[in-house]
Amino acid sequence: MSELGVKLKEARLAKGLSLDDLQVATKIQKRYLIGIEEGNYSMMPGKFYIRAFIKQYAEAVGLQPEELFEQYKSEIPSTINEDIPEKLSRVQSRKDITSGGSKVFDILPKILIAVFIIGAAAVVYYFVTQKGDGNADKDLADNSGNEQVRLEESEDFSKESDVNSEADSDKESSKADEENGAAEDEVEEETPPIPNQELTVVETSGKNTIYELKNADTFELKVVSTGKTWVSVKNGKGTSFYQGTLTKGDTESQSLDFSKETEAALIIGNSLETEIYVNDEKVVFAIDPAQIVTQNITIRYLPSNE
Repeated sequence: MSELGVKLKEARLAKGLSLDDLQVATKIQKRYLIGIEEGNYSMMPGKFYIRAFIKQYAEAVGLQPEELFEQYKSEIPSTINEDIPEKLSRVQSRKDITSGGSKVFDILPKILIAVFIIGAAAVVYYFVTQKGDGNADKDLADNSGNEQVRLEESEDFSKESDVNSEADSDKESSKADEENGAAEDEVEEETPPIPNQELTVVETSGKNTIYELKNADTFELKVVSTGKTWVSVKNGKGTSFYQGTLTKGDTESQSLDFSKETEAALIIGNSLETEIYVNDEKVVFAIDPAQIVTQNITIRYLPSNE
């Protein structure tokens, strides 16, 4: 058994963890954990996995992997690239997704109004034209020898045209009003609300990540376990809001109101089986849980009225 293996095993036993417990927490097969404690690295799938497994083992039992790598570098096989890549991700608001569609709906009422005005002008023109034709018939009758007959026919035709034109105008106006109102209702119904909340990664270092929550009137925090995880939640002043183990099927979640706080500080013992929600929006881990199991998450709350 190597010196590094002895140190890791002693730390595991001090935590009261069996190899089975450690396998659940780290997702590393038990035979690899035994190989690490015995210093038998030949069974590992590759040199990169040796360092990655040792790193996860150390973090799970509360040791600093960087110090172990430096202290026992003669025992640990080196790799070409010793840095474990950190995958940073930003939680963006969906404003950009909805803004393109909303612009179309903004101009739609203007288009309908323009169509209505053109239709109304056409109806008025038709009415004036019909009335003018009636007067022309009357003048023609005056110049002919059949004044009485043509005058009566002209007056009847003019009255009928006026009635028909007014009826058509009323129908067109009513139809245009209905279409315009329906279009406005459709715009109001189909235009989705634009979310204002912004949850952004501002800093990452090692196993620490800092987020900022902006444009939100409330700060509702929810921590959910999809397996088994130990969680500690405090405010910016160090006051504990919750500390304990969350287990799926038992006590698997905690909902906490941080609306009157400026900061929430979380310690996640097993980020592989933990989900965090802020105002029902799932937080994406900026550091890959497969690389760093134990993570420290800080969320700074900047209310929308500031």
